[in-house]
Amino acid sequence: MSDAHSPARTPPREPIPRAPHQSGSFAEIQAHATSAPDEFWLHQAERIDWFTPPTCATPVQATEPGTDRGSWFADGTLNMSVNTLDRHVAAGRGDQPALISDSAMTGEQSVLSYAQLLERVRNFAGGLHELGVGVGDRVLIYLPMIPEAVVAMLACARIGAIHSVVFGGFAASELAVRINDATPSVIVTATGGLEPSRAVEYLPILHQAIALSTGSVRNVVVKDRPQLDGDITEYANGATAGGSVDVTWRDWEQLESAALPADAVEMRAQDPLYILYTSGTTGSPKGVVRDTGGYAVALEWAMSHIYGIDNQDTIFTASDVGWVVGHSFIVYGPLIAGAATVLYEGKPVGTPDAGTFWRLIEDYKVDVLYTAPTALRAIRREDPTLEELGKYDTSSLKAVYLAGERLDTETWHWANNGIHVPIIDHWWQTETGWPICANPRGVQQLPSKAGSTGVPMPGFLPRILDREGNDVTQPGTEGNIAIQLPLPPGTLIGLWGSTERFVSSYLAEFPGYYATGDAGYFDDDGYLFVMGRTDDVINVAGHRLSTGSLEEVLSQHPDVAECAVLGLHDELKGQRAAGFITMKHGHTRSESDLAIELVALVREVIGPVAAFRDVMVVERLPKTRSGKILRKTIRQIFDGEEVRIPPTIEDITVLDPLFVAAGRTPVR
Repeated sequence: MSDAHSPARTPPREPIPRAPHQSGSFAEIQAHATSAPDEFWLHQAERIDWFTPPTCATPVQATEPGTDRGSWFADGTLNMSVNTLDRHVAAGRGDQPALISDSAMTGEQSVLSYAQLLERVRNFAGGLHELGVGVGDRVLIYLPMIPEAVVAMLACARIGAIHSVVFGGFAASELAVRINDATPSVIVTATGGLEPSRAVEYLPILHQAIALSTGSVRNVVVKDRPQLDGDITEYANGATAGGSVDVTWRDWEQLESAALPADAVEMRAQDPLYILYTSGTTGSPKGVVRDTGGYAVALEWAMSHIYGIDNQDTIFTASDVGWVVGHSFIVYGPLIAGAATVLYEGKPVGTPDAGTFWRLIEDYKVDVLYTAPTALRAIRREDPTLEELGKYDTSSLKAVYLAGERLDTETWHWANNGIHVPIIDHWWQTETGWPICANPRGVQQLPSKAGSTGVPMPGFLPRILDREGNDVTQPGTEGNIAIQLPLPPGTLIGLWGSTERFVSSYLAEFPGYYATGDAGYFDDDGYLFVMGRTDDVINVAGHRLSTGSLEEVLSQHPDVAECAVLGLHDELKGQRAAGFITMKHGHTRSESDLAIELVALVREVIGPVAAFRDVMVVERLPKTRSGKILRKTIRQIFDGEEVRIPPTIEDITVLDPLFVAAGRTPVR
């Protein structure tokens, strides 16, 4: 073809026959992927609709730092919106539910069929095209958990634009950093987002962020939410921001309704689909870049073989579209599979109670629940006997998947014994895009082990390395988790605008490997146990201790709801382990008695080598909006360092008692 980025060929009107799912035991599938990766992934690629099917899968890919990473399915062309929408409509499933939206904040519920979602995506893509957005242009999406977030993402994919979704409610300064890095010409937003205790108006934040940026933005498209007071009238006359650049503020409804529907643009497999920013150790965010073809193939495999989801199923992923879990398993993965996906605006507790998830499962006949351990711990704290669960019909539920942080064994046992479906922990990262290790329920349900994230998935070859990069072959011995190159399809293809940072962040530490930054070990059966980030390993008087192993012990106490262990500075021993604890509702122990019992428990299980003596009981632990405990922030507070509060913090007031306990003035 003369132009890989032209809509010269319209999307296929007839469903393309696809290869059957790969059969056999999981061990056989894994062996096939390892011994013949090109054959394995080409076979899987047959389940994706291509304009030009690839003739080769694996890239010519060197493993040394500084070399070209290569591209999966390099001679194939496709469009992601065709694979998420058009092909299902062409197959006669246009009336099936695609996107189910449920807001605990407004009480609104809606269902878009595949045909309806396709129509909205085509129209909004046409609107973006009329604003001058084309192949390779960036569109920043700053939206709450409403259907328009999904429409905007798929519309970008349809016309070859690269979307960058930013979590709704980011502060102006953080938003400006992402605007300057991605240089979008268009920003898509809403008048605001809704939290249980407040409304967050987006337009003032966005206006300030544009003023702080370097001037790439030309148009802002705003979805009006009637629950918020703000609107675009004060910006609609071409308000000046970012120096002398005029920014035009437009109404979403007008743009979508007046546009000519857009056809899908033919994209190369290696073309970027999106940029997703993740935290960097230097403080500036890293723009992870995902390709189109490899991501589509990997997600198709994951949905069917890991999650057991097909086009008759419904998945409820309790995350945000601003995080990688939302990208992969609210939006792209379920829609590639032809499933129904639930988009939920609310919390696991407090909107209105600890039965919210079970209500959603009953209402929408959810087959798979995907959430974070933090959500289960929050439910456990509010409803330890799962009384709310008994009020709903959850018989449709087949499995619960957990990721995003360590799943302590106490929470695993509690959920496993109370929910009565497989509780499956698995592990992956923003950079990898899909699970590194899991339990492949869609192929073969392997025995579950409390504390383990399962076994490696096809294409991932994780190893345990010591600090010098040598293989740690002894089962049960902890070390750095690194993945042998090349990485499989669907993983990052780089960092936006910074090859050097990509190499230094992931490839330089262990040549020939991708450094995950996580620590853990394999057991005798090849199950991986991820114990925490490598910077969560503390050194007490020369003894290296995993904070994950200490947290595992503390979580066994019947009155502990959540815990975080971190290493604080100690003049004598270098570091000392300190535990921060929240207690379950209805507990009867005093805080001092609990502290004594926890110190004794650690001494009994870990031994005196841990020198564990410091316990602080708090009402709540500081977390990000995605549920991760802010261990680094706690450590900075108590070590007297400059406290850099991350913009993703859920509630900054949770830090106040920690500052007071450390003898410091709270920071705002």
